[in-house]
Amino acid sequence: MYLKSIEIHGFKSFANKIKLDFHNGITGIVGPNGSGKSNVADAVRWVLGEQRIKQLRGGSMQDVIFSGTELRKPLGYAYVAITLDNSDHSLAIDYDEVTVSRRLYRSGESEYMINGSTCRLKDVNELFMDTGIGKEGYSIIGQGQIDQILSSKPEDRRNLFDEAAGIVKFKSRKDTAIKKLEEEKINLTRISDILAELEKQIGPLEKQSEVAKEYLKYRERLKTLDVNMFLVENKNQKEQLEEAGKNLLIASDSLAESKNNYEKAKEEYENIQKKLEQLDAEIDEARAMITDTSVKKEKLEGQIGILNEKINAASSNDAHFKTRIKDEQEKIAEKTKEKENYLKEKAEIDKEAEELFLSKDSARKELDKVLAEIAEINEKIEDCKSKIIDTLNVRATIKSKLSSLDTMKEQVNIRKAELTGKLVRARSDESRQEETIKKLRDEFDRITAEISEMNKRQKETDQEIVSIRENMSKKDAELRKTQGLYQQEKSRLEALANITERYEGYGGSVKKVMEKKDSVKGIIGVVADIIKTDSKYETAIEVALGGNIQNIVTDDEETAKKMIAYLKESRAGRATFLPLTSLDNPPELKAKEALNEKGVLGMADELVETDPRYRSVAKAMLGRIVVVDNVDNAVLIARKYRYTVRMVTLEGELLVPGGAISGGAFKNNSNLLGRRREMDEMELNVKKYKEQIDELQKEIEESKKKRNELRVLSEELRTELQGKFIAQNTARLNVENEEARQEEQKGNYSDLKAESDEIETRIAEIEEEKEESLSALEESENTEKTCTELVEQYKAKLEELHVVEECENDAVSKKEIEYERTHQRQEFYQQNVDRVNDDIETEEKALAEIVESMNENEKLLEQSKKDIEEIR
Repeated sequence: MYLKSIEIHGFKSFANKIKLDFHNGITGIVGPNGSGKSNVADAVRWVLGEQRIKQLRGGSMQDVIFSGTELRKPLGYAYVAITLDNSDHSLAIDYDEVTVSRRLYRSGESEYMINGSTCRLKDVNELFMDTGIGKEGYSIIGQGQIDQILSSKPEDRRNLFDEAAGIVKFKSRKDTAIKKLEEEKINLTRISDILAELEKQIGPLEKQSEVAKEYLKYRERLKTLDVNMFLVENKNQKEQLEEAGKNLLIASDSLAESKNNYEKAKEEYENIQKKLEQLDAEIDEARAMITDTSVKKEKLEGQIGILNEKINAASSNDAHFKTRIKDEQEKIAEKTKEKENYLKEKAEIDKEAEELFLSKDSARKELDKVLAEIAEINEKIEDCKSKIIDTLNVRATIKSKLSSLDTMKEQVNIRKAELTGKLVRARSDESRQEETIKKLRDEFDRITAEISEMNKRQKETDQEIVSIRENMSKKDAELRKTQGLYQQEKSRLEALANITERYEGYGGSVKKVMEKKDSVKGIIGVVADIIKTDSKYETAIEVALGGNIQNIVTDDEETAKKMIAYLKESRAGRATFLPLTSLDNPPELKAKEALNEKGVLGMADELVETDPRYRSVAKAMLGRIVVVDNVDNAVLIARKYRYTVRMVTLEGELLVPGGAISGGAFKNNSNLLGRRREMDEMELNVKKYKEQIDELQKEIEESKKKRNELRVLSEELRTELQGKFIAQNTARLNVENEEARQEEQKGNYSDLKAESDEIETRIAEIEEEKEESLSALEESENTEKTCTELVEQYKAKLEELHVVEECENDAVSKKEIEYERTHQRQEFYQQNVDRVNDDIETEEKALAEIVESMNENEKLLEQSKKDIEEIR
């Protein structure tokens, strides 16, 4: 076995078709760098099934196709064929010469051929396996592969030795067999699972089989009974036919006898006719005499007949009026009874509403009581805090006073020795003392003004905190109410969406088809999915559509045929399909002038909204149906157009051509047409409630943030205010001290003796004042401790009252919701009572009209009888 030739066309640099023939001996291909020597080896490797583009020195498989030059267009495919001499049958094929070819197109399609016959890549690999010629064989060694083979792992070099030993094919077959065994094991496991599942179904299937056998048994019996019934009817028909034949013979005999009698009667008639001609002359004379009388008599008899007809008509009308009076009285009694029932139920609801109103007022009073108690405790806390601040001020004053007394005592003791020096210095220091007192007074006035301003700010801050707390309570109640509405509307929307997705309310066959909507292209949906209308037209449109509302719209007839075949195969029932391609020219209403009649709202297809693509569906289903406001106008229109127009009213009455009228209470449990509208409305409500909740939560968070900021500000103001009170007391003491010193400095030498005595008295007074101040200081500390404990108690009670306030708020909210619901029920029953009163009033008017008509009919009857008497 040796290589005979290689044919290359469009592979890499071989744009032209070239064939390389190899003869016996050694053949080499020589040429400069870049001439394409390696491309020949790549072509051999490629035609033998190489799939790794890196082995072919390319980026993608399309790189092996000639890509063109500046002067030459690229080719659309690459083709390589290799021919081997197989005269020694080294290749397992019954040919002395084997040609293997491969063709690749730019679209990615590839094909292999052995001796011109299409084959698989697997066939090529198996053909050259264990020959050393394959793409992984040792017969093709490219650039750098010797070093790669020598440096590779023993496991990788083993492939070359296996190829040389000729066991690669068997190892490959072994791996394939092991892989198939693993796959069969997996299949056996699957089959075991399927068998286990089918064994579980044996019991139910046996029951179903018994039911099916019983059904087949009854069906065969039914066929037998149908055949027997046919035979019995056939026998009866034959008997009737024989009887009809007998009657025909009897009738024929009677006809012959009647003909003989007719001939005899004809002769007698001719004789009698002659006699009559004689008598006619006599009769004509008599007839002339009675003609005038007969004419007058006939005229009077005609009048009597007319009056009798009037009397009969009046009598019939009288019976009809009595029947209608009875019916109207029964209707009035029924409506009165219904009204009494509604009034009874309304009275119970009124009682319940009154109880809820009292309960709501009670809960509101409890809440007001708690709020009042909270306000009272806040006032007490403020009083205690004010008392503590006053006590601190008093204590500061007392401490200052003690310090002042100690200082004064020391000064008085020193002053005795310094009086002379003071008197001398008093003159010189008088102006300086005045300036100091003025500065101290200014400082005292400034601190007093700051305290007044801070007190004002403190009061405003507390008031703002109370206002924010009240606003937060209102917002919190509104938030809870909105959250309840949001959850309620969201639950309804999810339930309705779930029902819509499962196509609840539709037939089993429609559900079966709609399950294939995602997998089968061409299924658009049911008629109810593509048609929308206002809520006031929903009843009319749904009645007009009838069963057609569940028809399935498809793109074309092929999709419809495909789904009909699917329903047949799955035995899922029947369904009606509306292919858009077969609804191009739907029929239209013939009596167009009926649209101008009183009460007509328009054509049914014009009162619905749909995509322009599906307008033909609406036209086909509703294009000949007229929508009228009520049944009275519809009946008048039907009479005028001789019952040829199909009409539907807003309340659901259906008038079809021919005169039939369908009506009654319309129970729309599934509401197929209004589902999409309800879902859109619910989605808008859910979105609106969600926005309201987010807005309320944002407002509450902002209020909390502002309240906390105000609380921090309030505490800062209280702390700063305490410091200001201490500074005020200090400034006042400084002023008093300076004034006292000024007064002292105003003395003169003549007062020295008196001043000395006064100093002694002053020392005694200072001691007495010191003792009083110490007692007052101890009393202020006790007062502060007591007030602090009261504040802590009030704060604890205030927390409890806040918890009670939240509970009372919840209770008031619940009572208001219950009262609102009861109020709605009151309105509902009041509307029913008003409606029944309107019905009773209508029936009474109708009864009065009937009575009036009856009286007129009686007058007409009496008059007709009098006219007959006069004529007689």
